[in-house]
Order: sequence, then structure tokens, then C-alpha cells
Amino acid sequence: MMKFTCNTQLLSQSINAAMLAVSPKSTLLALEGILVRAAVREIALVSYNLEMGITASMEARVEEPGEIIIPAKVFSDIVRRIESDEVTVEADDRCLVQITGGVSQFTILGMTAEEFPELPAVGEAAGFTMPMATLSSMVDMTRYAIATNDTKPVQTGCLFELEGGELTVVAVDGFRLALRREKAEHYQDMRFIVPGKTLAELLKLMTEEGNVAVEVSRKHILFDMGSCTLVSRLLEGEFLDYRAAIPHESSTGVVVNTRALINSIERTSLLISDRLRSPLRVDFGESVIRMSCSTSIGKAYDECCCSTTGKLLEMGFNNRFLLDALKNVDTDMVRLELCGPLSPMKVLPLEGEHFLFLVLPMRLRAE
Repeated sequence: MMKFTCNTQLLSQSINAAMLAVSPKSTLLALEGILVRAAVREIALVSYNLEMGITASMEARVEEPGEIIIPAKVFSDIVRRIESDEVTVEADDRCLVQITGGVSQFTILGMTAEEFPELPAVGEAAGFTMPMATLSSMVDMTRYAIATNDTKPVQTGCLFELEGGELTVVAVDGFRLALRREKAEHYQDMRFIVPGKTLAELLKLMTEEGNVAVEVSRKHILFDMGSCTLVSRLLEGEFLDYRAAIPHESSTGVVVNTRALINSIERTSLLISDRLRSPLRVDFGESVIRMSCSTSIGKAYDECCCSTTGKLLEMGFNNRFLLDALKNVDTDMVRLELCGPLSPMKVLPLEGEHFLFLVLPMRLRAE
């Protein structure tokens, strides 16, 4: 038995948050639903796909506390279409759920709460707190370099490393590396790897305001955003020694406008596609970067102004990998550091190293 009344729009938002961890198809039918718990003055919506669980809480007028599993998709569709400001959800002991809003009334079959598996507990955990906007930016800027194939499962996530009051987030996929650093209030040094799928859903839950509290145990991580929490398993394994992968020397330095360089690469890449592959030939001159490519349908050339110090050189790149790195830069000007035609290129801000992207070059055939 259960009965509560709440704001329709807020309920719809909470359902949308919970839907991120609902299994679309599962051998366990309960995982295709949302566990609704009504307690004193609030309700909690819980979803779990055996890798990640989400709990979204909100205020409600609870007439009868209780809990029941409601099929997620139909629950979402009904509440989204209800036109009244308030909605009442009521469940009886036969698991029949009645959803009423204005003149609209629906009766659907739910399931008993006992059939819902328990979410993993983080237990004794170390942790840290930081602004949601900061963590969101760190994840968003690095996740493009997360590996998408499972040949190295540990690379399908981001490494989080807390050391000396600083949080570093790193992603690698064998062709590129993305790194972002920020100050973080924390209690002890630690490192852990969060699955890329978890981070993608976390980005949808975080807002521009407020803090996120992160708790980490040996196998699980919990992100607490106030009205919403996300718990996920961690990836196990040895992450790449990213410090050893970053070149420490450079013989060429290039300063260039980020947007101008992106536009120039995009124009030159118009003749490159999945079917028509070709390295982008990039010639770093004293005051201009010359770009060209040649495919079976023709040739393209473009250039962009820059300021170069050190050795002038020519390199080949995968155009998409180059664009991915540049499009995740958060500064108007960017610094490129190079150390020979076959060494990875570093993409950095003009000042400091709050981000660092590595792009591996491609061998160029002699023209």
C-alpha cells in the first residue's frame, strides 16, 4: 500500500534522472522498472542496471508510506503527458498502481519491492567534495579520449588521481591522451578508474550550481548531488603510466588561435571521409600553419596564422583526432609543443597546464 501527491513537473524530472540507470531489456524484469519509495514528506525513485544505480529524491505529500516497482517507460510517458500541476500515485496490495492528474487516470500493474536487487553500498569510504561545474568540465573535456572498444577494458574509463590537494582526470585510447587538473579539497591521496558510461550519465545529472560529494571504496564510487545520488562499480586493472607517455622535451612551440585552427582543419578535411582516408599534412612555418590533403577525389589546401619558435617541421595527423583535441580546449589561444615528426603533439593552454591533450602523428608518404 502506498499513496502520495506531488508536483507533476518535478516528478517527471526525477523519473528522467532515474531512467538513466534503467535496463532497457533485462532477464530480471524488476530492473526495467523504477522502485518508488514513499516515506515521511518525500519520495525516492531508485533505478539500477547492475553496473550503476541512481536515486532521485523529491518532496511529496505522503498519505501512506510504502514502496513498489513501477514499469519505467510507461511511468515516464504517463507523468510527462499529464496536464495538471499535481499528480497522485496510489498502489494497493495487489500491486495495481493508480496515477491520477486532473481528469486523466491510469491503472497499471506494478511489482513488489522485494523483487528489486539491493544497490551496492560504498561502506567505509574515502572521499572529496568539489563544485559540480568544475567536475562536469573536467569530465566533459577528457571523455573524448576514452577507448570505445573493449580490448583494454581499463581504458574504457577515466583515471581519477588525487595527489597533493589536486585532482587529475586522464583518458587514453592508444591514439590520444586527454588530461585535466584542478584543485580539490580531499582527505587522502587515492586513484581509481570510473567507467565511461557512468561518466556520460553523471554529466546529465550534474548542474551548474552546488557541490558534489564523492565517496570511493575498493570496488564502488558514489556521487552525491543532493537531490540525486549515483553509485557505480569501478574498473579494475592497471591504467597506463600516463606520465611516461607525455614527452617532457620540445623542439618546436606554436601559438595559434583555437577557433581559426579548427576552421582551417575542417575546411581541409572536406575531402577526407571514412571511405576516403588520408593523413592531414600539417606544415608548421614561422608565421603560418599550412594544411593539405590528397584523396582519390582531389586535393585541398588551407592555412592559418600562428607564431612559431624553434625548429620548423612537417607532420601528418588523423584529422578527426586533431579536431577532437582542439574542440575540447577551453581557451581562445592554444600552445602546441612538438618534438620531431613522429613524436606526440602536446596541446596546452598558453599559461600553466590545467589541461594537456596528446595527439599521435601519422607517418607521411613522400610526395
